[in-house]
Amino acid sequence: MLNLALFGPPGAGKGTQSSQLIERFNLCYISTGDMLRKELKAGTPLGKQAQDIIASGGLVSDEIIVQILEKTIAENPNASGFLFDGFPRTTIQAYILDGLMIRLNTQLDCLINLQIPDDISVTRLMERGKTSGRSDDNEDVIRNRLKEYHEKTHPVLDFYAEKGVREDVDGTQSIETVGKEVARIASAQYSKRPIALVCFGYPGSGRGSQARALAERFGLEFVATGKMLEEEMAAGTEVGQQVKSLYENGQLVPDEIVIPLIEKKIANSKEVRGFIFKGFPRTLVQSYILDGLLMKHGCSLSRILEIEVPMLKLMERLAKRGDTDAKMPYDSSTEKIVRRLREHEEKTLNVIRKYEQQHGVVTIDGDADFDTVFQRCASEVEALFQVGSGTG
Repeated sequence: MLNLALFGPPGAGKGTQSSQLIERFNLCYISTGDMLRKELKAGTPLGKQAQDIIASGGLVSDEIIVQILEKTIAENPNASGFLFDGFPRTTIQAYILDGLMIRLNTQLDCLINLQIPDDISVTRLMERGKTSGRSDDNEDVIRNRLKEYHEKTHPVLDFYAEKGVREDVDGTQSIETVGKEVARIASAQYSKRPIALVCFGYPGSGRGSQARALAERFGLEFVATGKMLEEEMAAGTEVGQQVKSLYENGQLVPDEIVIPLIEKKIANSKEVRGFIFKGFPRTLVQSYILDGLLMKHGCSLSRILEIEVPMLKLMERLAKRGDTDAKMPYDSSTEKIVRRLREHEEKTLNVIRKYEQQHGVVTIDGDADFDTVFQRCASEVEALFQVGSGTG
C-alpha cells in the first residue's frame, strides 16, 4: 500500500499532479473538500451536521472530518493506497491521520510539497480567473488564501520534515518536469513496499515450479504451504502426523494448521522484495485471511497469476509424477487424483472468481515447455517492478 499526501499553495498544480499519481499507482484520491461536498449533497447524517455548522458560520470540526475520512477509506477496501489532498491541514489533523493509518496497519509514506513563490501563485490564479469565472480568483482574496495557507500548513510541513518523510519539489518548473520529479519520489516509496503474488493453477499445472523459479529470479520469498507441511511431516511433528493422514485421504489441510505456519514464514522473511504464494489461498476464507496477513506486514496483493493447462494434460502429468520421487501422496491412484482436481474446482475456483472481481487475474497459458511458461509469468512480475522504477 502506497500512501501519499500532496501539499502546495493555491495555484501550485496539485490537481494536475494528483491525476497522474492516481492513474499511475491506482491510488484512492481523498480530498476533504470533495468528501464534505458529497456528504452535503447526499444529505447524510454527517452532511447535515456539517451543514448546520456551516450555516451558523462555523468551521467543520475535526470530529466530523475524521468520520468522513473513515467512511471513505472503508468504502475503498481494494485501493492500492491513498492520496490525500488538503489533509492534514493542522498538526492535530496530522496526528489524526497517523491514527487512521495505524488502524490500516500502514503509514503515510511521504508528503510531497510543491513549492512556488506567492507572486507566481497570484499570477497563475489571476490567469485562471479570466476563464474560470471564479469569484475568488481576485488578488485580495488570493493573497488572503495564501496567508492562511502558510500560517496553517508550515507547522504541518515541519511535522513531517521531522519524521523524515517530506519531499520538496520546485513547482515553478514545467508541468512535465514537476510530474517527473513527483513520479520519481512516489516510485522510490513504491519500490520500498514488498509485492505479493499468488500463483494459481490446478495440480499438475506447474504452478509450484514456476512460483519457485519466479521467487529466485526476483528475490521473493517462496511461500508454499505444501513445502512447509512436508517439512513438518519429515520432522515427524504432531502437526506433520496430522497432515500425513489428511494427505493419504486426499483431503485439504485445515486453516488451524496452515495459518500459523504461513504467518511465521512471513514474519521471519528479511530483506526480500516480496512474497509469492503457491497453494494458498485455496478457499474464500483463506483469501480473506491472506488479506489480513499481508496488511499486518505492510503490503497487499500485487498480482494474481493463473496457469491454465488442459484437463487431459493435467491427468497425464500427475500420473507421470506418481512414478517419480517428486510424487505427492494424492498421486498414488487415479481416484485420488480426480478427487484432488475436483476439490480444486469446487473450492479454489471461487477464490479466483473473487480475485477477478477485485484485482483482476492474469491468465498464463501453461501448455508449453517450462522456459516458455516461465517467460510468460516473468513478464507479468517484471511489470510490477517497472511501475516502481518509473520505467512503466
